[in-house]
Amino acid sequence: MDWAVAGRKVLLPGGSRPACLHIEAGKFAEIAPIGHSHPGVDVYEAGELPVLPGLVDSHVHVNQPGRTEWEGFASATRAAMVGGTTTIVDMPLNSIPPTVSVEALDVKRAEAGLEVRSDVAFWGGLVPDNLDQLEPMAEAGVCGFKAFLVDSGVPEFPPVDLQQIRDALEVLARLGLPLLVHAEDPAHIHSAPDGNHYVDYLRSRAPEAEEEAVLGLIDAAADTGGHVHVLHLASAGALPAISMAKERGVGITAETCPHYLFFSSEEVPDGATQFKCAPPIRDRSHQDGLWGGLSSGTLDMVVSDHSPAPPELKAVESGDFGAAWGGISSVQLRLAVTWTAARDRGWALENLVPKLALAPAALAGLAGRKGAIAVGMDADLLVFDPDAGFIVDPTTLEHRHPLTPYGGRSLTGVAGLVVLRGEPAGPLTAGLLLPGPRATASTP
Repeated sequence: MDWAVAGRKVLLPGGSRPACLHIEAGKFAEIAPIGHSHPGVDVYEAGELPVLPGLVDSHVHVNQPGRTEWEGFASATRAAMVGGTTTIVDMPLNSIPPTVSVEALDVKRAEAGLEVRSDVAFWGGLVPDNLDQLEPMAEAGVCGFKAFLVDSGVPEFPPVDLQQIRDALEVLARLGLPLLVHAEDPAHIHSAPDGNHYVDYLRSRAPEAEEEAVLGLIDAAADTGGHVHVLHLASAGALPAISMAKERGVGITAETCPHYLFFSSEEVPDGATQFKCAPPIRDRSHQDGLWGGLSSGTLDMVVSDHSPAPPELKAVESGDFGAAWGGISSVQLRLAVTWTAARDRGWALENLVPKLALAPAALAGLAGRKGAIAVGMDADLLVFDPDAGFIVDPTTLEHRHPLTPYGGRSLTGVAGLVVLRGEPAGPLTAGLLLPGPRATASTP
């Protein structure tokens, strides 16, 4: 045995209980009663602080290569680790080239392999002209594919229509991989007018855009037998359709994000472009509905949609919502933000953590290795102080650009010890590139 972590509140798949976690060769080798450590083995005593599985964030835009000045693997994975996220899954945009071919995937892996500090897996991209690339990319190890129904904001990653979604789902149903979709119906999207009034931007992306798109995706999944995953849901109006589809056995899952659970449109100041994202932050009735969807299981997970950009692209000086890039930097703060809001609503930590760890791991096909504390799984964990409060100082964030709507906010919950495959996080802790569920090549 290499070493052990002991605590009175270890979050295991069956619930929280006292345990001693023995770690050997980067894996959980034994889960013993507390006090049952092996002779000569160093034991880290967590005491009454909860010991949680390392978190998994399946929605992170790293942007390297091509737009590394927005974010890169070194800074993004460092930020993830500080916040208790030991595995991220990188989105196929906004890097150049986007991950829409095996060759582009190879480029991204080569860039990432030099710099990652957390473990990293990859999504592939579905665009109008790469249907023939889906199977080769699956064999090369992507965890699934992402598509847009609306303009992605970058010209090299164009949107697809519902027929192309159906064509892709036919292939992916056979491969057993999910299709992740930015679900907004373009018929309900309007160009955001120039100006600093948040309400004008909010009106340009009505809730009906999400609701109509989700209905089309449900039909496509039902007809093809594929698995469709709804990204960053902001409209509570789409929840009944998702719930009914799940009851019918349709292959659909859905996520939301910390900013939709923490903020409401009523508190977004005019000119505060750091709040701009798509879909937009909606009013409190939607926020309340999203929390209800998490509680009922209609929403499966909470992921960051970490999508940073330089301050000039966020139009921070002009405060112009029409000109600003849409995206929120939050990978480092996902646990603290979500726990702060959940605790205020009476949630127990053991009910929240699976939505931050195991559910995202399962979506990416990594549940046999990541997202839970169990014998044989990677020894990823964090010791969490759920009562420690702090005020977000953007200058202390590890993101490449610290601009964030959480600046100055009081949050609760701090990750102390963070362990990646048995190694306590530190300057020398290096991440690993993970193969997806159908990978045939060895891990780089």
